[in-house]
This record gives sequence, C-alpha cells and structure tokens, in this order.
Amino acid sequence: MMQNKDIKRLSLILLFAPFALWIILLILLPHIGMVILSLKEKVAPRVYQYSFANYLEFINEPIYWNTLLRTGSMSLLVTALALIIGFPIAYYIAKIAGPRSRGGLFLLCLIPLWVSDLIRAFGWILLLRETGVISNFLLWTGLVGAPVEFLYNDVAVIIGLTYTVILFMIVPLVSTLDGMDNSMIEAGYNLGGNGFTVLRRIIIPYAMPGIVAGCIVTFMLTAGSYLTPILLGGKNSSWFTEQIYNQFITRFNWEGGAAFGMLLLLFTSFVIWLGLKLSGQTLANTVAKS
Repeated sequence: MMQNKDIKRLSLILLFAPFALWIILLILLPHIGMVILSLKEKVAPRVYQYSFANYLEFINEPIYWNTLLRTGSMSLLVTALALIIGFPIAYYIAKIAGPRSRGGLFLLCLIPLWVSDLIRAFGWILLLRETGVISNFLLWTGLVGAPVEFLYNDVAVIIGLTYTVILFMIVPLVSTLDGMDNSMIEAGYNLGGNGFTVLRRIIIPYAMPGIVAGCIVTFMLTAGSYLTPILLGGKNSSWFTEQIYNQFITRFNWEGGAAFGMLLLLFTSFVIWLGLKLSGQTLANTVAKS
C-alpha cells in the first residue's frame, strides 16, 4: 500500500517538475532579479547602493507616468474593441456553426499567429501607408484627390493591436460558451425575453469567466506590446514599452529599465485586480471556467 502511494507521489512530482522549473527559472527568478536591479542606484563607476532613486525618477518626470497612463488607457480601448468584435464571432463558433465549420473558423482565427508580430505589422504598413493598398484604392475610385497617409497615429496602432490580440479573446469565450446548455437560451425566449434580454440576463452572465479571462490576456499582451506601436505609430506612438527599451538600450540604464519594467507589471496587475473587483469575479473562478 505504501509503495503505491510512493509511486503516485513520484508520478505527481515528475508530472509537475517541468512546469515548476519553467515557473521558477523563466518567471520567478528573472522577476526577483529585476526587483533587485531596480533598487540599485549607480553612485560611481561600478559602485551601487540600494535606494528608490529609479522609482523617484519615474515619479518626478511627468512624461514617464503620462506615457504609462496613456498606454493603459489605449490598452483598455483595444481590449474593449477585441471583446466587441470577438464576442459575436465566438458565439457563432460555439452555438451556431456546425461541427465541420468550427474547425475552419478556428483555422481562420489562427492564421494571424502563423507569422511573427514583425510580419503582421509590415502587412498593415503595406495597407495603410501613403502609397499603400487603401490609399491607391481611394485614388483609383476618385474618392480622394491625393494620397492619404493612414500610418503613424493612434488609430493605426489600435487597429494593429486589435488584430494581433483578438484571437486571445475569442478562444476563452468559445471555451466558455461551448459549455452553456442551449436549453437555457430557449427557456429565456419561452419566458418572453427578446434577444437583448436573453443576451443581457443569460448569455453574458454565463460567459463572464471567459470574458474576464480574455480581457486579462488581451490587456496584458497589448500593454506589453512593443513592435506594433513602434512600427505603426512611429514617433507619435508614446508607448511605455518604448520607454523601457530606451532605458535599457539607448541610455544603458539597466537599473532604470528594470524599475520601469516593474512599474508596468504593477500597473497592469492593479488594473486587472480592479477589473476583477468591478466584475465580481475571482481569478481562480475565471481560470477554472474558461
């Protein structure tokens, strides 16, 4: 009997060992190193002391926290757009599409992930630039009299980011909606509810764990994005990840870059915590049901 328990315990340890190593080596230890590095202040060549100077630099420079707030607000906008666009798609895949067409629809959603962020960004550049497809089409139809530049503004950044992260909104929504019994929807209509009432009182509450999970993933990916805002927004991007890049690469200020990275993590974690509180969800419940 004891041998069977030992075998089960050993099997459990071996099963979770790769996951535990991944968490420790690639997530926990790097973040601990970032925290330690962010608390170091360079007082002389190769001489450091521990202080909050890097965080105070962020607080005392309005452009830094303005950029962080701007990144957060635009990330929330992208998350909202991904939810508005992705929810009908997810509902169609989960509740309306047939078994055969579901695979094809999922494949269409996966196509953007077949190429890197860089290739996707350059694809939008080919569409939106002054000599791009859209501008040339408008010239050909006579709707405009001169080439139009659609790049290097917030709209282009939002379009590119929404296109990039929308799949991560659709997948948890499909997973959640697929578990909903169709009889619940039929009962809503039989009790006199219209389409909007059924959506508000039955479908959305049931799909809330998937909505929250999708919003968390898309918000974190958007706020931490670098290539898409830089390439589509140009000098006007003002994305906080660019500030982090400048600290590390341009200024060779690794201590400041580590502090900015931790501030971005703390800020996004606070937004997620606030969103969970406002939605009445818990992280454990969201992960379990999505």
